[in-house]
Amino acid sequence: MSKIVVVDDSQAELQLIESYLKAAHHTVVTCSTTDKLEEQIMAEQPDLIIMDVVMPGRNGFQACRDLKNDARFTSIPIVLCTSKGQESDKFWGQQQGANGHVVKPFKAEELLQAIKVALR
Repeated sequence: MSKIVVVDDSQAELQLIESYLKAAHHTVVTCSTTDKLEEQIMAEQPDLIIMDVVMPGRNGFQACRDLKNDARFTSIPIVLCTSKGQESDKFWGQQQGANGHVVKPFKAEELLQAIKVALR
């Protein structure tokens, strides 16, 4: 299947998302910070990135924008995860270049559907 980098500062969320993705036969690389995200993405060459919005330092919106403005990463789809179910979060994520959006807590099926759509 696909190689996916998951970025979230919560170890519990990382483990949950990783379990969903591995059950669907994806290869998963986890990252708990956006500090050296570009370096990790260069090293891993993922097919997709799943990123939490609320992160210490550079948040998911900022990191998404930075990645989408960098020619090396612009083609990698990004699915943002947020604990806020507000339409403005979805809109803001799209404005930053995100290819998908899921609201926590989400079921495996919701995440996998967002990945499927983003990878088209």
